[in-house]
Amino acid sequence: QVQLVESGGGLVQAGGSLRLSCAASGRNFGAYTMAWFRQAPGKERELVAAISSGGVTYYADSVKGRFTISRDNAKNTLYLQMNSLKPEDSAVYNCAASHEVLPIRVGAYAYWGQGTQVTVSS
Repeated sequence: QVQLVESGGGLVQAGGSLRLSCAASGRNFGAYTMAWFRQAPGKERELVAAISSGGVTYYADSVKGRFTISRDNAKNTLYLQMNSLKPEDSAVYNCAASHEVLPIRVGAYAYWGQGTQVTVSS
């Protein structure tokens, strides 16, 4: 069992930066693939970035080069550093955990946080 709580969202000007955090409780955090998803109003949930237990990463093309996913297993915490933010990055961001190795499908993620709002103004 994993419980996840996101923080760090807010309002930022286009071109600015935010760092999201996801605090996890539960045993064996280091064994899970962790990921960030986002969903804007009227749009499907999309995978933004994922990181395996071994540190291998995946990024959506839309954020590649701007976002960085990382994890600190000693602190049971997942991060998403977001730079050069664009208005189209505005969404509710959720962290999620999977038993599988770096899956990209939503259904592979068994545990989800409540979400944190990111709004990027132009």
